[in-house]
Amino acid sequence: MIEVRSGELVAQLGGELIGNPAHVLHGIAALESAGEHHVSFLANARYLEQLQRSAAGCVIVAPGLRDAVGQRPSAIVTPDPYLYYARLSRWWAARLRKPAAPGVHPSAVVEPGARLHAQASVGPLAYVGEGAVVGPGAVLGPQSHVGADAVIGEYTRLAPQSVVGEGCRIGARCILHGGAVIGADGFGFAPHQGHWEKIEQLGAVVIGDDVEIGANSCVDRGALQDTMLEQGVKLDNLVHIAHNVHVGAHTAMAACVGIAGSTRIGAHCTFAGQAGVVGHVQICDHVHIGAACAVTRSITRPGSYGGMFPFDENGVWDKNAATLRQLYALRGRLRALESKTR
Repeated sequence: MIEVRSGELVAQLGGELIGNPAHVLHGIAALESAGEHHVSFLANARYLEQLQRSAAGCVIVAPGLRDAVGQRPSAIVTPDPYLYYARLSRWWAARLRKPAAPGVHPSAVVEPGARLHAQASVGPLAYVGEGAVVGPGAVLGPQSHVGADAVIGEYTRLAPQSVVGEGCRIGARCILHGGAVIGADGFGFAPHQGHWEKIEQLGAVVIGDDVEIGANSCVDRGALQDTMLEQGVKLDNLVHIAHNVHVGAHTAMAACVGIAGSTRIGAHCTFAGQAGVVGHVQICDHVHIGAACAVTRSITRPGSYGGMFPFDENGVWDKNAATLRQLYALRGRLRALESKTR
């Protein structure tokens, strides 16, 4: 169990402390479950009632809510409580989790010609191919795979059973969660006489610094050029990025998003769950795509876009869907009626 005093948090992370700097904290918890020795936060004033009911001993709030903290042992006032919580979670995790020890586990396989920094950690049954480069502080988890000539940047972490294919390059401070595959073959086949002939994928994948790839997500290697994810990109679980896609800096995609080949996506975009984008289109910076939206053409103006048919009770939905199927015919009848009345 970690024991931290509220004054220590402010000394490390900033903010204005209200109350007792010696107040002891043992963990971070949600408002509804926090107790006297927990720190919690309120990121949205709409949930003020939860704060008032909460037994949290220390709460992180915005300046406008400083008078709402009540008679607690301590509170922290900061302009952005959610950002403060994010930084607090990392600070706490660094003290809670045991760091990986540098060195190579006896069961790991490191091919001749691979270059491992002395401060890198290679876990049980991991594999590092010939010519691969693993930077300082990098952690290769159990059964992870780094292909020949691949590059793993400093302090990047590969979770168990994640894969970085041959020739792919991962930047610094990246995280690959379990089952992530970087550098699988892109989906390329040429039709010939009723069957498919494989097109070899000769490019690689290049990933910038501070990128996070969720569990069982896949970024395919390029057919000729490289597939690229720029700095700060965040992919949730089960996301697929096809060959030759270029994703701009700090773009984030939620679970089950699929991006087809050779699409170019700008910076600071967000994609809600199950959104899909067809191949060979361009999406500009600062675009939000709604859940289950299918993007079938390029987007040249920043903004929010959606296209999912809204859910409803089955009977109502069926009637609306039936009406939509008749829309083209109804349009023709309306035009004919208008022409008669002119």
